[in-house]
Amino acid sequence: MSLSRVSNRQGSPTDDILDRLAALHPQAIDLSLDRVWRLLQALDNPENALPPVIHIAGTNGKGSVVAYLRAFLESAGLLVHAYTSPHLVRFNERIRVAGRLIDNSALLALLEEVEHLNAGQPITLFEITTCAAFLAFARTPADVVLLETGLGGRLDATNVIAKPTLTVLTPIAMDHAQYLGGRIEAITAEKSHILKPGVGCISAKQERKVATIIELRSLEVGAPVWREGCEWHIRTAKGTSMIFEGLHGTLKLPLPALAGNFQVRNAGLAIAAVERLPFVVKTQHVTTGLQMVEWPGRLQRLTRGALVKSLPTDWEIWIDGGHNPAAAEALARHARNWRDKPLTLIVGMLGTKDAAGFFRPLIPRVAHIRTVPIPHKQATLSAESLAALAVAQGHPDAKPAESVTTAVAGIVARYREHRGLSGRILIAGSLYLIGTILVENS
Repeated sequence: MSLSRVSNRQGSPTDDILDRLAALHPQAIDLSLDRVWRLLQALDNPENALPPVIHIAGTNGKGSVVAYLRAFLESAGLLVHAYTSPHLVRFNERIRVAGRLIDNSALLALLEEVEHLNAGQPITLFEITTCAAFLAFARTPADVVLLETGLGGRLDATNVIAKPTLTVLTPIAMDHAQYLGGRIEAITAEKSHILKPGVGCISAKQERKVATIIELRSLEVGAPVWREGCEWHIRTAKGTSMIFEGLHGTLKLPLPALAGNFQVRNAGLAIAAVERLPFVVKTQHVTTGLQMVEWPGRLQRLTRGALVKSLPTDWEIWIDGGHNPAAAEALARHARNWRDKPLTLIVGMLGTKDAAGFFRPLIPRVAHIRTVPIPHKQATLSAESLAALAVAQGHPDAKPAESVTTAVAGIVARYREHRGLSGRILIAGSLYLIGTILVENS
């Protein structure tokens, strides 16, 4: 996971210090806990002074689960700290203190403090900013901390919490293989190391190999696991509501405000989690949270900005930060509901991702594919390389474009030849690409 910032305020003091911190280590990712422990000790171990922690790991859906948990808990009147990554537009999005995004002055002060105590020693940007988040959370009263892993679990900078209140595992799939191992078993072993002795874990439904490794880890450390499809269940009811069955019986609830069939499962995972927390979260709080939840850049329809203005009436443009085969499969399932209009897929991806695997499930669902570079990212795959991969996977109309703007314009011009025919556009493949789009269309 690259940690390069996406900012629309070039040269601000916060951006300057983030650049300095990023230069402290030659690698963006170097999985180890030694540097984190060293800096936390210099900071007087703020990780030991946190409110109850819910630690979340997995491959896809972590951020959405955090968003649901925050919505449920805040609807119940609780103060919530949250740490997530990466950000879409501003680095501040990563640190939410007692319900509010950290402001620029507070973030700058924290970063300067940890920079001073780190004293120029090697440390990755994610590691040092995780320490800064712990410091902010320890100094501000709250009821709970929602802590999302950055990458993996065992050696992730967040995995210094000795005894969280609860752990959560979202679906685990192939991703970041260059850091976590080239097999799903190795990746699962890394992520399941957030399980701690005597601490319960809520797990999404997993493929058999993954479930087996999680079970072995749970037996090894003595951590009970409550599994989707066994101890709790979630399903839609005629497409208008969802049914959750869990610790306290059966609940009929509204569908979540976040679009996508896969969001029902993410919501169910968060509901199963709040059932096991030592807080009073009533059905009405869950209902309110489902209706109010927000998580930008995840199957989000754009409703303003230059791209939307460039579209003819009745066209739609959607964005999603999905960037691995499992995310593409979820998008492909959702695209079954989009048969009323031809669908164009615009994709930009980093060279570290499995682009062929990303295209494979989506190709049968899309009429056209346009590929673009990710602006300001050296690790981007070229539009030409991406288009060639899509063609190799069997798509008859995959072509490169200079940018998202030119790709959209080209598709619209093509359909103007057919009067009365509207279209739908989905932009995906990278959160960095989506962040750029949100900056330019906010």
